[in-house]
Order: sequence, then structure tokens, then C-alpha cells
Amino acid sequence: MREGQFIKKNKERWDSYLTPTEDPDELAKRFTYLVDDLSYAKTNYPFSKIVKYINGIAAGIYLSIYRNKKEKSNRFLFFFTTELPLILYKHRKILVFAFLFFLVFMAIGAFSAWQQPSFVRTILGDAYVNMTEDNIAKGDPFGVYKDQDSLTMFLYIASNNILVAFKCFLFGLLFSVGTLYLLFTNGLMLGVFEQMFFAHGIGMQSILVVFIHGTLEISAIVIAGAAGMIMGNAILFPGTYSRMHSFKQGAKDGVKIIISLIPVFIVAALFESYVTRYTGMPVYLSIFILGISLTFILWYYVLYPRRVYGKITGAMAKDLK
Repeated sequence: MREGQFIKKNKERWDSYLTPTEDPDELAKRFTYLVDDLSYAKTNYPFSKIVKYINGIAAGIYLSIYRNKKEKSNRFLFFFTTELPLILYKHRKILVFAFLFFLVFMAIGAFSAWQQPSFVRTILGDAYVNMTEDNIAKGDPFGVYKDQDSLTMFLYIASNNILVAFKCFLFGLLFSVGTLYLLFTNGLMLGVFEQMFFAHGIGMQSILVVFIHGTLEISAIVIAGAAGMIMGNAILFPGTYSRMHSFKQGAKDGVKIIISLIPVFIVAALFESYVTRYTGMPVYLSIFILGISLTFILWYYVLYPRRVYGKITGAMAKDLK
């Protein structure tokens, strides 16, 4: 059978499988049919996109069956240990692109501030720059982190950062352009901010102090940007799905990623409010906190998803035999 005939014969049935069902018998039937279709497609059209399409539907159904085996009390645990890591692995390329975009935008900010020192005031504002320069002159360059009481500071920072994350996500509705703009402004500000301290000869000190909370905070903003790009790209590039179905799936995946970032922003706000203010802490302690934060981000959002994906596909392979 030609590939076109094969697709025409089965496309309507495959599309119907995209509608979720809680009936375990129906799930099993769908999975069985898809196993047969996938085997046929791999044999006759091994390099066709239809193989990936069928495999994607089969993987989704397999995950549904796997989920239904869990107790309801484990739903929360399942989300963070299996469902979300699979979503992160699925969109791993977009996560990388979001990170690279942010790095480029940050480099643009730092370079611009280096070439034209007045650019710092354009981006950060005269009031903030004057305050920072006064603090540097007093020998307390990071005194801004000591101005408010810890609780007030925590509530403001946590709510503001979560709001920024949701904006990064929702701006993805503008075909990812809105999200890229927010990544640009945040990356530019960070680059300018750091260059301001390097210009005063305290760049490394700023990293050791600011990135106590900044490692989690900045990483979370980048990941939120990726969530927005996931939704925007789902609208622009629906692939073999209908545009509406692709949008709904991209939006769901993005929301789940944003939800995972809320605890990250809360911890970052705790660090900024209660820890960063101790600017004279030992260097080894700053490096330890920074290192733990970076290790968590790399492990949970990069390495762990690959491990979960390997585990699930390994189990699928056994069932397909």
C-alpha cells in the first residue's frame, strides 16, 4: 500500500484518538491498533513523518494507561516525577533556544553598557543608578537588599516574579514574538546591571551576591519564556495536527511548566529577602548556595527529563515486542 493510501485510510481514526478517554478498555484498544499501525509504518515507510506522528499518539496513550495505574493520592507526585519531565523533554529544543536567546540579549546589554556608559541610565533609570553609586561610595554596593524588612520584601519579590513569568507565558499568544520581547528586555537589563558593577571593579562580588537568588530567579524566567514560546510555536507550526488542537496542547504544556516554576520563584524570593542581604558572608557559602541552585535547575529541567523519557520508552519497547 502506498503511503498516501495508508494515511488516507487511517487518518480519521488516528485523529479520533486525540480525544481523551478515561475508559481503560478503550485506551487498551486504541493502543493495540496504534502498535499495529506503527509496526506497519516502520516497516514500509521508515523515514516518513507519519512514523513520528503515530508514535506520538501511541506514547500519549501509553502514558495515560501508565497514569491510570497510579493511585489518585499519587497524582501530585506523578505530575512532578513523570508528566512534567516528559513535557520538558518533548520541548527540550525550545528550552535551549530560550536560553541562547537570553544569553545573546544579556550580551547585547553588557556590550552596549561597556561601549556607552550612559546606556546604563537609559535602561535602569537615573534614580536606581544614583542610589547604587551612592551605596558603592559608602562601601556597601548591595545595600539595596537591606532597605526593606525581609517579609515585605519577600511578598513583593515573589508576587512580582510570578507575575513576570505569567506575562512571559501569555505573551506567547503573540506568536512567540511577545515572549521574545520580554526575554530581550530582561536579558538586556541583566547584562547592563552586571556591567555597571564590573565597571566599578566589583563584578565578581556582584555575581557572588546577586546570584545567590539570581540563579533560580533568572533560570525560572528563561524557562517561563520557553513556556510562552511553546504555546506560540504551537500556533505557528501545528504540524500534522489541526491548528486549534496544536494550540490547546501547547497551552496545556506551557501552563504545566509555569506551575512548576512557582516553588522556584518562592525559594528565590526567600533567598533574596533573607539571605542576599548578608553581603559579607564567606565566599565559600555564596558559591555553595549558587552551586546548589544551578545543580537543581540543570538536574530537574535538563537531565532528569531525559532519564524519565528513557525509562518510559524502554517500557513501551517491551510492550511493543
